[in-house]
Amino acid sequence: MQIIKSLRILFLFLLPLSSFAQSSYIMPGTKSYQFLDRLEIRSGTNALLNFSSTRPFNRRLTTQAVEEIDSLIASNDASAPNLSAVDKYNMDRFLMNNSEWSAPRESFLSKKPVGPFYTNPANFYEYNTKDFFLAVNPLIQYQYSKEKDNSQKLFYNSRGVSVRGLIGRKVGFDIYITDNQERDPLYVQQFILSKAAVPGTRFYKNFKAAGGVDYFDNRASVSFNASKYIDIQFGYDKNFIGNGVRSLFLSDFSGSATFLKINTRIWKLNYENLYMELIPTGLRASDNLLPRKYFRMNYLTMNATKWLNVGVFDAVMFGRKDHFDFQYLNPVLFLRPAESDIGSSDNAMLGLTVKANVKKHVQLYGQLLLDEFKLKELKDNRGWWANKYGYQIGVKYVDAFGIKNLDVQLEDNRIRPFTYSHNDSIASFTHFNQPLAHPVGAGLQETIGIIRYQPINKLYLEAKLIHFYQGLDTASTSLGSNPSKLYTNRTIDPSTGLLNQYGYYIGNGNKVTVNNLNFLVSYELKENMFVDVNLQNRKYSPAKGTAQNTTIMSLGFRWNMARRNFDF
Repeated sequence: MQIIKSLRILFLFLLPLSSFAQSSYIMPGTKSYQFLDRLEIRSGTNALLNFSSTRPFNRRLTTQAVEEIDSLIASNDASAPNLSAVDKYNMDRFLMNNSEWSAPRESFLSKKPVGPFYTNPANFYEYNTKDFFLAVNPLIQYQYSKEKDNSQKLFYNSRGVSVRGLIGRKVGFDIYITDNQERDPLYVQQFILSKAAVPGTRFYKNFKAAGGVDYFDNRASVSFNASKYIDIQFGYDKNFIGNGVRSLFLSDFSGSATFLKINTRIWKLNYENLYMELIPTGLRASDNLLPRKYFRMNYLTMNATKWLNVGVFDAVMFGRKDHFDFQYLNPVLFLRPAESDIGSSDNAMLGLTVKANVKKHVQLYGQLLLDEFKLKELKDNRGWWANKYGYQIGVKYVDAFGIKNLDVQLEDNRIRPFTYSHNDSIASFTHFNQPLAHPVGAGLQETIGIIRYQPINKLYLEAKLIHFYQGLDTASTSLGSNPSKLYTNRTIDPSTGLLNQYGYYIGNGNKVTVNNLNFLVSYELKENMFVDVNLQNRKYSPAKGTAQNTTIMSLGFRWNMARRNFDF
């Protein structure tokens, strides 16, 4: 907890300044994100929604944007987006789910409340007054799966509670806790054994028969305003940077982490500072205290025009014995020069983002990540090991081909070998043995295609294909795919006995190709209560070794939770 001690003075200094309305945050993976994606593109020029690359979303700001668009539609304003009946239903439901910030309306009143419960159909229990808001919801999810050629009983069983609230419209808080048991498909079981961690979480215990795991998923945060334009959030949760399925900068794939986030939004700018305390490894022999490392990030985005948003990403991963490095505390300091000034070999990265909303039907987005880079080596094309970079190119097409509520998304990700790696295990871009960015690490080429369709209010259909290839490391040598492995553990040139400098390309070594195809049908029985049917086919084809071709059929029920899935 050294980062918390280091930031305590800053936190206490800003706390007394809190005098403006604060908000909680929308849980990632819920139906709100698909709706907000569509609304941003259909609006095209909404300044609030255009800052959509820092997630999770702030409830107050997104509700403000939706209310503005709803008012334009109600007044028949020429600038209002042309929304379908399903979109208008989703808009009403979004505002219902964020009733602490939206204007009251008749649809927010339950026709059949159960005593003090479900007075608002979106919340099991809601108390809403001027000075205090509280929403309490049960969290339940059960998923049963059958995998081809696997006699194990596969399941996911989760139950818990979420609480969010506002105190005096100045302090917001979120609490989310679930107790989980699961036995996953064989390829996920292999991931758990190799990483000593369950995807998306941290410490676990074995549960009953082989392959079963038992763990808590505990998240919480408190937030307030330091001024009209500055939001501060302190918590234990996940963060995501980007507009794609993947993020090359920071994703929510790994487990939760302690963080302090300062977000400044003024004029055409949004500036986010993120301080995180991470754990490099989850391996433990007993109940011993695990080591710590630290992640420090600045992310500045700007609405360059009403439809174009551009951003600059600046981050460093580092470890210090028993303390946080105060050099990285300054929220307006560029981190790469700071890393050089103190004579460190910390793992610093730079990145660029761009997003353009075109003709109210299309969004183009992309990311460029630079770890180390030399233009001459790129031109020579000899596979220099230290040319470490990645890029993402994506497009979203809503109401595709003139069909209302049919959305198509295509995304291409390419990450060079050794990106995210370092010369010590502390400074790699990982948390609890899991990648902080792309789920399978680096040294990969990936294409993702998604079709989403909501033909009626409560029915959600999705088809998703993920195709990628990657060069796998060997047991003793790193070829650049696993960020946890040191880049000093490269192949040896037999003629010199030194580490090879060249010959590292995407797909080197044991090239594996993966095709992961999913078909999902979700029906909303009641507000935030879903039945899911999913069919998955995954083909894993290594150049050397045993191929795997599996089909998984799943039936699930969830209430106030995002669906559990494994997209890798």
